[in-house]
Amino acid sequence: MLRKLKPEFDFTVRHRGFQIHPEWPAEGMPAEQWRPDMDAKTRQTLWERIGAMGRAAGVEMKAPRTLANSMLALQAGEFAAEAGVAEVFEDRVFRAYFTEGLNIGQRDVLLDLGAEAGLDRAALGEALDSGKYAMRIRNHALAASQKGISGVPTFLIGDFPLVGAQSEDVMRRVLQRASELADAGK
Repeated sequence: MLRKLKPEFDFTVRHRGFQIHPEWPAEGMPAEQWRPDMDAKTRQTLWERIGAMGRAAGVEMKAPRTLANSMLALQAGEFAAEAGVAEVFEDRVFRAYFTEGLNIGQRDVLLDLGAEAGLDRAALGEALDSGKYAMRIRNHALAASQKGISGVPTFLIGDFPLVGAQSEDVMRRVLQRASELADAGK
C-alpha cells in the first residue's frame, strides 16, 4: 500500500522485522495448537476479521494451517535487503505464507522463495546457516519493545505509530497529516 503512495509523498521505507511469537517451535506448529482454549468458531471469526482487514488493504490473507516461526524468514529478509530485493522478497514470503500456506520457517522453503526473488540460493543458505542476522532481528525486537510496538505491521510515520494493515485512504491521510506537521515545523 505504501508503495502506491510514494509518488505523492516524500518518505523512506525502512523495514525492521521482529518476531511476534519467538516461543513458537522452529519447525512451526499446527494452528490449532496456538491458544488451544480457543474454540473453532472463535478461531474462524478471528481469521475472517483478519482476512477482511487484509482485503480492505488490498491483500489476500488466509488462515495458515501451520504457524511458522519467522526467525529464519526475518533473517532472509535482512539478506534480501542487503542484496537490494527486500520488497520483492518480502512480498513473495507474505504470499507464500498467507495465500499459499507454505511454512516460511523452513530453510528450503526460504531458499526457493529467495531464488524466485532473484537471490543467490547458495549465498542465502550460507547466511541462514551462519545466523549472522539473528542478532539484528533481536535488536529490532528490543527497539520495537522500547517504542511500545507489539504488532505487525506497524508503520512509524514521524513519531506516530500506525498499527495493522491499513487502507490506501487511511495511509494517504496519515502521510498528508505528517507532511503538514513537518511543513509547519520548518
